[in-house]
Amino acid sequence: MRPIPSTKTVCSARTVSSARLAHRESTATAERIVAGMARRRLRHGIALGVFGVLIVAGFVISLMFGHSFYPFSDVLKVIMGQDVPQAGFTVGVLRLPRASLAILAGFSFGLAGVAFQTMLRNPLASPDIIGISAGAAAAAVFGIVFLSLKAAAVSMFAIVAGLLVALIVYLLSYRGGVAGTRLILIGIGVAAMLDSFTAYCLSQAAEWNLQDAMRWMTGSLNGANWGETGMVLISLILFGSLLLSQSRRLLITQLGDDAASALGVAVGRTRLIVTLSAVGLISFATAATGPVAFVAFLSGPIAARVVGSGRSLLLPSAFIGALLVLVADFFGQFILGTRYPVGVITGVLGAPFLLYLIIKANRVGGSL
Repeated sequence: MRPIPSTKTVCSARTVSSARLAHRESTATAERIVAGMARRRLRHGIALGVFGVLIVAGFVISLMFGHSFYPFSDVLKVIMGQDVPQAGFTVGVLRLPRASLAILAGFSFGLAGVAFQTMLRNPLASPDIIGISAGAAAAAVFGIVFLSLKAAAVSMFAIVAGLLVALIVYLLSYRGGVAGTRLILIGIGVAAMLDSFTAYCLSQAAEWNLQDAMRWMTGSLNGANWGETGMVLISLILFGSLLLSQSRRLLITQLGDDAASALGVAVGRTRLIVTLSAVGLISFATAATGPVAFVAFLSGPIAARVVGSGRSLLLPSAFIGALLVLVADFFGQFILGTRYPVGVITGVLGAPFLLYLIIKANRVGGSL
């Protein structure tokens, strides 16, 4: 006769079997997680590569095409510093600084916009919605109309105003912490007041000041020069590098303050660094181009739909911002028959998307 196994032996066998099954399930889960991370990493890298190629292509096209066409060989000679008749002035003095500023300003707008949206966990929390761009524009118009400031002084005035408005909005929305919805609503109110002030300044402007002032109302790359381009480049190197250094911590804050703190993230310090860096980027870019509408607002949501979740959106949003400004400026200058500032084109693109987000939030019963 075969011996009957004891209850202890049966329980031990079941325990071993359960342990083996649990081990196989945990191993399979870990493998799925690793595979998912690899897919997201690959998707992120491919997206950055595609965006980079599109930016380079748009940059070259903006240098070659216009009212006069110059072949790529002439454009390349101009970029290398060689003297090319006619193309030397048109490409080297007019088109090259403009296209370079479009890329750098778009990079700054996209990077700063998604930083605010990620930090406050709200797609409406972009600098042009919460009043920072409006503050820089209002200060610039005031400086042009009433103080008769020139280009460099206007830019510095706009930078200081952008930083000051960001501080005011932050202080007004602080109640033992900064809630995204409260900051957005206060920012919208501050932006409305600043827009009214800007309209008053324009009503008092002399005819010869209106053209310069209107540039600050719409956002434009007209008159772009290497001085402004260099200023935006320096701010992008300083503030952009600082912001990118916080990308991992910023992504973890999406889990909530308590979870982020448990994972070792200094939430308050991270938010301070991100806020200062993003405001610096926006202020310097706005000082060079004026408030190019909705680029900071659009870049993050577009990047989220292309790249997906689980990866930082800072670099993809920056690339998309550069592409938006570059393409919108080219369309506004040469495609539509009449020349439009770049801010008009981006405004036409961004306004319907803003309405879509508000309607979507209302349908699901969410808050702004």
